Amino acid sequence: MVMGEPRREEYKIQSFDAETQQLLKTALKDPGAVDLDKVANVIVDHSLQDCVFSKEAGRMCYAIIQAESKQAGQSVFRRGLLNRLQQEYQAREQLRARSLQGWVCYVTFICNVFDYLRVRPQQPPWMADSLPPKAQAGLLPTATQPGALVLFLPQVNNMPMMALVNPVYDCLFRLAQPDSLSKEEEVDCLVLQLHRVGEQLEKMNGQRMDELFVLIRDGFLLPTGLSSLAQLLLLEIIEFRAASWKTTPAAQKYYYSEVSD
Repeated sequence: MVMGEPRREEYKIQSFDAETQQLLKTALKDPGAVDLDKVANVIVDHSLQDCVFSKEAGRMCYAIIQAESKQAGQSVFRRGLLNRLQQEYQAREQLRARSLQGWVCYVTFICNVFDYLRVRPQQPPWMADSLPPKAQAGLLPTATQPGALVLFLPQVNNMPMMALVNPVYDCLFRLAQPDSLSKEEEVDCLVLQLHRVGEQLEKMNGQRMDELFVLIRDGFLLPTGLSSLAQLLLLEIIEFRAASWKTTPAAQKYYYSEVSD
């Protein structure tokens, strides 16, 4: 980073009002001085309204979690963030019915959080091995709602993000339903998130990825309802996974020239 150049987190803060900007800047530098539950709610609320922000908000969340851990060895912000993600996850169908943009922003945000917070250098790899097998696969449900976010893994408190695996999958499965595939916004979101976190998700639960791609292939073959762009995007992600989550030079030339045209 060039001397005097603001960090990427600070660029994203510019979209907030002055008071909220100060709250977020303080959370990044001195998290113990602010209400971190309020900070979590501010970030989630803004992510549901601004899809550009939701694409990179996970970086800000990760920075605050790191700052809090170094300062006090606590995880108040992380718990608040997971609690709020759970609330929105449980109401995801209502959110989709109320606002398609809000739903797409939510999926983008939860995938972004998963991408940044799943396993980071300060969490040694052996920690994942000490989780129960179902927790390693992201399969632990809550007692009240199967598939809901598990907020606490008491065996290893530093790895709660493993619990995001199934909720992220559930969101992607919803995007692969026929009524969602008929909407380009949802197809675009599905493909973008698979590009971002598909490989990691498959490593954590390959069976669910197989099931997801059965839905995607079936959707691609729908006789009606898919736009030509949606068909192109679905075909591209099918071939992307088939190539071990890599874009071949031929695919790069074909798909991206088609999209640009």
